[in-house]
Amino acid sequence: MKKFTLGMIAGAMTAIAAGPAVADGHGEITVAYFLEWPMPMMVAKASGAYDEALGMKVNWVSFETGTAMSAAMASGDVQIALSQGLPPFVVATSGGQDLQLVDVAVSYAENQGCAVHSDLEIDKDSAGELAGKKVAVPLGTAAHYSFIRQMNHFGVPLESLQIVDMPPPEGANALAQKSVDFACGYGGGWARMQEVGDVLLNGAEKQEIGILVFDVTSVPASFAAENGETLAKFLKVTADANAAWAANPTDEMMATIAEEAGMDLDAAKAAIATMSFPTIDEQLSEAWLGGTAAPFMKGVADVFVEAGSIDSALDSYEDALNTGPLEAAKGM
Repeated sequence: MKKFTLGMIAGAMTAIAAGPAVADGHGEITVAYFLEWPMPMMVAKASGAYDEALGMKVNWVSFETGTAMSAAMASGDVQIALSQGLPPFVVATSGGQDLQLVDVAVSYAENQGCAVHSDLEIDKDSAGELAGKKVAVPLGTAAHYSFIRQMNHFGVPLESLQIVDMPPPEGANALAQKSVDFACGYGGGWARMQEVGDVLLNGAEKQEIGILVFDVTSVPASFAAENGETLAKFLKVTADANAAWAANPTDEMMATIAEEAGMDLDAAKAAIATMSFPTIDEQLSEAWLGGTAAPFMKGVADVFVEAGSIDSALDSYEDALNTGPLEAAKGM
């Protein structure tokens, strides 16, 4: 695990020299997002609302993991990552990449987890039997962090497991083929894992032991500094899409979201039902960016250090938070 995660950071840091593209200089920006991850913002993506509000072309590029998003921002290929998992963000900033968290994109405790192949008949009451088993985990992601916390909770030593790095879609396939004994993931891959596996801990149970699961909108610090108004407008469009969905989630919206997410309608409905999208006021409150976020990031980093996935954590993650653009969006 350590070799992979640190390798991702090293690659990202090497690419930093290229520097992020400046939106004002190019008249367009590139935004990273996930397929099989249905969100209200996809209605705005489809309608061109982002392009109209920003007055420039917005290019959208899909990724399978948040670690890949970090590398793309380091190379300058991506200016904004919408719905990057918090753990990949923490891994990147812990390694020295100058990223900033500017928005809480989604909270999704129920749309992520670990499932054991049903043939093994292992659940939370017999989880100790996982020692010695083979598991698929997308390293450096929210699913990886949750996996570590769950194994610690069950007393299963990480060194006793054969851990294979796999994005959730591949992990789901491996679990179905019994190439692995259990798998951890999120989104569409997680839904397919549950079709052949038994869930170790559900969302409420994960939260009870302190596992919070949420994604963020992140940007290179230099992009935020040089393009503050553009970023604020972007966050405003996202917030408006979330508000429209919360007020009246129509069938037409759902159909658009499913199409943009590359999912069938029923799967998209099931997935988005497990998600919540905090308002700007909620994000700026003590419960999120106004108080809890920075200490929680420190806790995530410390878990990765203890697991040997990263060398060290920052003393504080306050500098990795930038609420300025979100506060500006609130006034728009």
